Amino acid sequence: MTIDETTIRNLCTDAVFERGQRYRKEGRIQRLERFDDVVTAVVQGSSRYDVTVERDGKAIDARCTCPYDGAGECKHVVAVLLDVAVDPPRDESERVGSTLEDVSADDLRAFVRDVLADRTELRDQFLARFGDTGRPVEAYRTEIEDRFDRHTQHYPVVTDAIDFSHFFELAEQYRERGRYSDAAAVYRALFEEIDDNEIRIDAAYDHYAKALQSALDGYVECVLAADPDQDEFEKYVGALADQAASEHTANTEQFYQAIDDLEEQR
Repeated sequence: MTIDETTIRNLCTDAVFERGQRYRKEGRIQRLERFDDVVTAVVQGSSRYDVTVERDGKAIDARCTCPYDGAGECKHVVAVLLDVAVDPPRDESERVGSTLEDVSADDLRAFVRDVLADRTELRDQFLARFGDTGRPVEAYRTEIEDRFDRHTQHYPVVTDAIDFSHFFELAEQYRERGRYSDAAAVYRALFEEIDDNEIRIDAAYDHYAKALQSALDGYVECVLAADPDQDEFEKYVGALADQAASEHTANTEQFYQAIDDLEEQR
């Protein structure tokens, strides 16, 4: 992964670029790894933040769990990109690929079982890619609710941008396999939990608004692609109507718009 300073400057404001430079010089990057075109890192700010940077051709997709909602990328992402530009990390995918060639099928199956046994997110991704049945909405809601609970253990409100990328990636895997109802279940869990926890969100408002809207858009697209019968279709619409009529009114307009989109495109 090659990147230069000019590219990084174009991704952020001048002030954020300077803060990112300072963070890197102060040694705030605690871990940085690369696998193919994906770089993951942990950066110490007021808290420890997880940064993910993916290079797709000329485009750079960056995510950080900090609450920054200003223009461009945050200082944690900039610090990581600057470090990559100065000292590109070793691509671990090469070492993994060569090792895989020498592993027997039985040993590989045993390793996968051990890894999936205590890693729920990886298990979800494995089953989404290779399994035949999806999980119910309530199961995903429990996982998302747990993330909100963990972020409010020591403070009554959420001040960080909770990373929902696992759930969006999961939904995308279902969509790639044409399993639109399973993908819709993931999107529904996301928009319901974000909306229900609105009163606990006290920062990174843009992050949560974008996540909720992306989940709604994905839900509408998957319901239409699934082409359910009328009874099932009404259940999908009903989920949106219930959320629109809940005591949380911050996102009511978005839910009604999603209902309109479904009914007009049906």
